[in-house]
Amino acid sequence: MAKRIVTVFGGSGFVGRHLVRHLAAEGATVRVAVRDPEDARYLKILGEVGQIVPFAADVRKEETLAAAVEGADSVVNLVGILWEWGMHNFNTVHAEGAANVAKAAKAAGVSKLVQISAIGVAENSESRYAQTKAAGEAAVRAEFPGATIIRPSVIFGPEDHFFNYFAGLARFTWIMPVFGCPAMPILKWFTDDALLDIDFYGDGGTKFQPVYVDDVAAAIVNALAADDAVGETYELGGPTIYSSVEIMKLMAKMIGRKRLLVPIPFWYLAIWGWVLQKIPAPLLTYDQVKLLETDNVVSEGAKTMADLGVSATPAEAILPAYLSRFKKVGHETAPST
Repeated sequence: MAKRIVTVFGGSGFVGRHLVRHLAAEGATVRVAVRDPEDARYLKILGEVGQIVPFAADVRKEETLAAAVEGADSVVNLVGILWEWGMHNFNTVHAEGAANVAKAAKAAGVSKLVQISAIGVAENSESRYAQTKAAGEAAVRAEFPGATIIRPSVIFGPEDHFFNYFAGLARFTWIMPVFGCPAMPILKWFTDDALLDIDFYGDGGTKFQPVYVDDVAAAIVNALAADDAVGETYELGGPTIYSSVEIMKLMAKMIGRKRLLVPIPFWYLAIWGWVLQKIPAPLLTYDQVKLLETDNVVSEGAKTMADLGVSATPAEAILPAYLSRFKKVGHETAPST
């Protein structure tokens, strides 16, 4: 990777900061292409003087991309949004924006392009997020057939908005939601353990396969270096698949707080999503609920991180370090209810 120039669109975000660090460690010159270069200045300390260079670029505006990719050997597009606001809608960012990056990369003679998508994307999905991510993949491949597509599951790490969000919520409430459970408990009579067994969670709700952010960054770096990754699609997931109830139990255990896990059916969650999406930076949207209705796990037969030479890191090995700030003072880690 030495002396190579890599342009990373969206490099100031959660995954971007880890990817930039990995690329700098490999000796690459990294251009961090973001709408406001001031947002990326903090990344300059991750490399030598002049090694990490913030660039002004907006994937929605083709005319701003040429300078960022000129002379670059490789390009990575990390840009994505979780909800729509103003001119930032799913189609302009995920589909048109991805197409613009691919066009600019092709015009500049870039040799490698990596497009970051997501597990579960599909043109026929009920989620606009998933629809437009799929459209973005298709647009990138149309413009740059040799592009490598990487689809991560839920990404965790010190700055994530997944485990940190629920751990923060657990400090203020005794009740934690379990998404996608039955609306009514399932009654099972005359089981081996009891006359009546009441099942509140069914199959445990939506399935997730959380993947460590450093593993995602390493997989991207390896994809840029591997000729056999050209034109391929990879799905990245951690070593363990968790149901929604298992995720909540794991989080509660890591912060040493016992919490009541309440099953929430999708129809009830959809109502709240529709209401909450009306406010800026919503905690939940209707589109996110539709996305939750599909398990977020690696597809059978898909190429994975292992094919890129990366071993998946267990969540249990990483979570204690950065969730420790959510622990109750004076309490050690305790099992959840």
